[in-house]
Amino acid sequence: MPLRANDPSRKCWLDVPQDSDFPIQNIPFGVFITKDDVVTIGTRIGNYAIDLGALQQLNYFEGIELTDDMFMQDTLNDFISDGKKTWRLVRNRIAEIFDSNNPKLRDNEKHRETVIFNIEDVEMQLPVLIGDYTDFYSSKEHATNVGKMFRDPENALLPNWLHIPVGYHGRSSTIVPSGIPVHRPNGQTLPPGNETPVFGPSRLVDFELEMAFITTDANIMGEPISVEEAEEHIFGMVLFNDWSARDIQKWEYVPLGPFLAKNFASSMSPWIVTLDALEPFRTKGPEQNPEPMDYLKHDGEHAFDIKLQVALQPENGEENVICNSNFKYMYWSMAQQLAHHTVNGCRVNSGDLMGSGTISGPTPDSFGSMLELTWGGKNPLKLSDGTERKFINDGDTVIMRGYCKNDNVRIGFGEVKSKLLPAFSRK
Repeated sequence: MPLRANDPSRKCWLDVPQDSDFPIQNIPFGVFITKDDVVTIGTRIGNYAIDLGALQQLNYFEGIELTDDMFMQDTLNDFISDGKKTWRLVRNRIAEIFDSNNPKLRDNEKHRETVIFNIEDVEMQLPVLIGDYTDFYSSKEHATNVGKMFRDPENALLPNWLHIPVGYHGRSSTIVPSGIPVHRPNGQTLPPGNETPVFGPSRLVDFELEMAFITTDANIMGEPISVEEAEEHIFGMVLFNDWSARDIQKWEYVPLGPFLAKNFASSMSPWIVTLDALEPFRTKGPEQNPEPMDYLKHDGEHAFDIKLQVALQPENGEENVICNSNFKYMYWSMAQQLAHHTVNGCRVNSGDLMGSGTISGPTPDSFGSMLELTWGGKNPLKLSDGTERKFINDGDTVIMRGYCKNDNVRIGFGEVKSKLLPAFSRK
């Protein structure tokens, strides 16, 4: 089925700013509450939120097989379960509805009032009910930096790292959409020089620049997904700040890995950008040496050229850009991650979220965490207000943005923005 929605020459009858992340060629999917307190599935074009539930009720999806309430739900899980053919049909239809040459909705003022909202008049929600969340560790630069800091600099990567996409299972209950603040976590730490641990707020709260992909119902229990078919089961991608408490993690991670240091909060951008929309931005990933095992081998372009940026904003202060990176640096692709995840027969469901792991590039300004940017706190970052940061302070807001751009079109993710609050106190 052709990707007509991607036509770079298509114009929209809605006003779309020049450098918008959301031109008519994007058509992401999300969930929002309207100013009338109606929860609906929607899309975004420019600075407008489009109510797909209202469009469906007004029969704009005639001819596409959809359940009667497909877009009148509070999550995208059922829509995602319908599979790529349905995603593509709906996305193509939305592009047709908002094409500048199509008068059907454009010239119907009553329908427009029902369907279209200014983006500032809606409240974005978590777009999927996340049943399971897996976090990978797939940036070679990040893994190498961490290995140099905490292990032998000459043998920074653990022996398994170049052979498997390393990952762990996280906690979906504390994944929140952009705009929701998070609390500094309490936990046990072992301060330098101490022989016994202490309890209290983490002193080394960090962000992790990640992206995440959302899956459809991919397999039955016992059935692996091949690396060649894996992308058929990936609905789309979001920006992902996988908050981390480095001091808690250092004390707890042996022998079973991250626990309280990672499950206190993760923040995601609210609009899911489909793999179809990202198709023009495919590129080759890094060369893999040694050659992966057969079940992880794939040819062609399975990375995506997504420019990423992190800004830190002190309370009542201005933004400071502290990182510029790119998703294309990831050593292990999403297809390889999903193939490895299921090679043992693990079942993957609609709405499951898979984090990429921290995305770091080859240069110091492209490192995707404060741990790396300040090299464990040894080289504090100087901000525009004269203050310094080794890690994230209470009141700081972390903002992540991402977009793709070529000569014809820009496709973006918006932002994931979240403020760090002091540790929770029961008063």
